[in-house]
Parts: sequence; structure tokens; C-alpha cells
Amino acid sequence: MKTDSTRPLIAPSLLAADFARLGEEVRAVEQAGADWLHLDIMDGHFVPNITFGPLVVKALRQHTSLPMDAHLMIAPADPYIVAFAEAGADHISVHPEAGPHLHRTLQLIRSLGKKAGVVLNPATPIEAVVNVLDITDIIMVMTVNPGFGGQAFLASQLSKIAALRQLIDDSGRDIVLQVDGGVTAKTAPQILAAGATCLIAGTAVYGAPDYAPAIQALRTPPPPRPQLTEAG
Repeated sequence: MKTDSTRPLIAPSLLAADFARLGEEVRAVEQAGADWLHLDIMDGHFVPNITFGPLVVKALRQHTSLPMDAHLMIAPADPYIVAFAEAGADHISVHPEAGPHLHRTLQLIRSLGKKAGVVLNPATPIEAVVNVLDITDIIMVMTVNPGFGGQAFLASQLSKIAALRQLIDDSGRDIVLQVDGGVTAKTAPQILAAGATCLIAGTAVYGAPDYAPAIQALRTPPPPRPQLTEAG
């Protein structure tokens, strides 16, 4: 999963799509230039919302060749990992709080031939991932509290993103550093500057009238404003 820091990955979140036409919405973002398809799996227990499960993931698998990036906001997560892997998820990310043994959970995901991810909520310290870096392929920083789309970006998490960037670089491992929550064309430049390599965006893509320009706006930060100088 070698990443190019000069070209961030864009993963539209299906949570913001039109649920009455999911197949069309998946194909649309693929044609618009998305790199991954992000799937927010919520159980109404770990987070205060319910979305969809393995059967929907399996149905969507037929509509796209994009890597399917499943974020399990469920607890316990372990009993459902095989089902999501068999449904077609290519990446499966879990929260440290969603089970008693994070290392074992990541081992299970990788044993199924999938990329394993760890998700850090705003209050979850980076220490939660330090001892599992060797079996982690993705680290996701939540820049909102999980459970709902359309929330405002928490700028307090930028320092966490920067700290994780340093941790990943020091490890020498090719770990994707994702950011999820309040990602827009306005917040993307500071997120990328902090060291993220993958942006997850819901309403910033699916809420736009044209998906292709919306994806490109996230991938290409605007040029810096010219500096004003005093007249000589």
C-alpha cells in the first residue's frame, strides 16, 4: 500500500450518499476520481447511529473496483470481522475501545488477507497504537466524535495528526494516515500539512453538485495568498 505523499488519497464516505441509489452513488464517485470507497459501519451501541452491515457491503462490491475501506464503529468488533472480509471489504479498521485485545483483532484482519486499521477518537491518545505499529496498515484520526456525518472539524486534532506523522516516519513503515470528520476543501490544506495521506469526506463530496471537482478540490490545496507588502 505504498502511498504518494504528494497525491493524497481521497475516500468519499458513503454515509453522505443517497441511500435510495447506493449502487449509482458508488459508481459515480469512482468515475469522478475517488481512490477508495469509505464505509461507515455503525451499530447504534458503540456510536449513536445505525447504518448498514455485511449484506449491503456485499451488494456494493458488485458496483465498484475501488478498494472498500470499512470503518467498524461497532462493539464488539471481532465477531463480525470475518463477515465483512467475506463481503468484500479490502480494509477493516477498528477502535481500540471496541474489544479487549487490539493486537489479536489486527492479527485476525491481516490473516484474512485484508489491510488492518486502528481508529483514534478525539479523546484516544496516540499511545493506543504505538505497540501495534508492526501489524497496522492504516491509522485513522477522527476529527469529530464518531456517529454522525456533517460535524464541524476539531482543529485540536491537528497536533495528533502531526505526532502520528512523526511516529510513522520514525517507524519506517508505509502506514496510511487517514483523517475523517469535517474534511472540506477549506480544512484539507491544514490536514495535509500536518501529515495526512488519505482524506475521508462525506458531504464535501456527496453534497456537491459535481463530484469530480469536489474530489479535486480536496486533493489539490489552493495556492497560498500573496503576502502584502508595505508601499516603498
